[in-house]
Amino acid sequence: MENNNTEVGLLRFTTAGSVDDGKSTLIGRLLYDSKSIFEDQMESITESSKRRGKEEVDLALLTDGLKAEREQGITIDVAYRYFSTPKRKFIIADTPGHIQYTRNMVTGASTAEVAVILIDARNGVIEQTIRHSYIASLLNMKHILFCINKMDLVDYSEDVFNKISEDVDKLTNKIGANNYSIIPISAKLGDNVVDKSSNMEWFNGSTFLNLLETIDIKNVSKNNVPRFPIQYVVRPQTKEYPDYRGYAGRIAGGEFKVGEEVTVLPSMLSSKIKEINKFEEHMDSADDGESVTICLEDEIDISRGDMIVPSNNIPKVEKEVEAMLCWFNESKLALRQKYVLRHSTKEVKCMISEIVNKTNINTLEEDLSDKNIEMNDIARVKIKITSPIFTDSYKDNKVSGSLILINEATNQTIAAGMII
Repeated sequence: MENNNTEVGLLRFTTAGSVDDGKSTLIGRLLYDSKSIFEDQMESITESSKRRGKEEVDLALLTDGLKAEREQGITIDVAYRYFSTPKRKFIIADTPGHIQYTRNMVTGASTAEVAVILIDARNGVIEQTIRHSYIASLLNMKHILFCINKMDLVDYSEDVFNKISEDVDKLTNKIGANNYSIIPISAKLGDNVVDKSSNMEWFNGSTFLNLLETIDIKNVSKNNVPRFPIQYVVRPQTKEYPDYRGYAGRIAGGEFKVGEEVTVLPSMLSSKIKEINKFEEHMDSADDGESVTICLEDEIDISRGDMIVPSNNIPKVEKEVEAMLCWFNESKLALRQKYVLRHSTKEVKCMISEIVNKTNINTLEEDLSDKNIEMNDIARVKIKITSPIFTDSYKDNKVSGSLILINEATNQTIAAGMII
């Protein structure tokens, strides 16, 4: 499948679901059945399974890398795994199911294009299903893949699958997710993971792997709004390049071309792109995700944290933003406390001036009265900033539309936000 991304045919997806729904087992089965496991890895998890008194190989051990994860049989931190098939390359973020690790799920999902949400066929849609589906929608996931797992424990019942599918349809309608798939599987036994299941001939859809290989990702990860945040000003001042002045960074959306008229923020001065360089290569254009150096025709005072944008598509320049904030920290959100706001390549001081509402993630209702924001809560807030930042809405551009808050004293990341 042809893809315009710089990483051709690469799909990033994240797994989510409640505790023991089988997320790690699904990934282990996917790697095992697609022959993406090295022999020494297989020997290691076989030995670990025996030590834990299990008759069968526990494929979940392939992703549970922390000692505490293996001992408790749960996923705590985000585990990243890479594998490929002849059709596509994949990066998987295996995220925890516990409510107290919601922040880790947000972290793992933030760079993914597809969310895989597991549902235990015996339990159906539960609070964690709603929570993870809402977060996937909030993070502007382009596709949600619902896997109804452990179908072997409900005798591969078509009626059970159809009932859960109806509940999933209602949920996706509520969160506004239009692009989704539902598939019945058994991660433990391999039904409909890589190979078609003979136990569910009533299901006419694709296998899990086939869906991953055929989801259209041509524009799924694109930030269509062209933005170029400046990371570094390049001035070698050598005999070979005495007057060279370039601006290095990673393109965060859209495309930039030589000769294009651009505007520099915050100065609002305009110029044209003189050249685009990637190492020693001169390029006519550069696309979303590429790290390049851009030179302008005019000498403009530009520094780290500034942004180059098309003159006909300028973002908002704001000193107050409204955002959906996921709170990561054990200490509660404190109004008017000073934080560091990191937005793209820019760092500024800020404070949260107002809590607009708190989201009840289990009912998806907005609570206007509860202003007590604790770890793993999601709230709509207003943030005042000491100097302006250049913003788009998160749905238009994930880079210029996102931010994180940092505790200045501890340097801890305390929240992540999506600008509305």
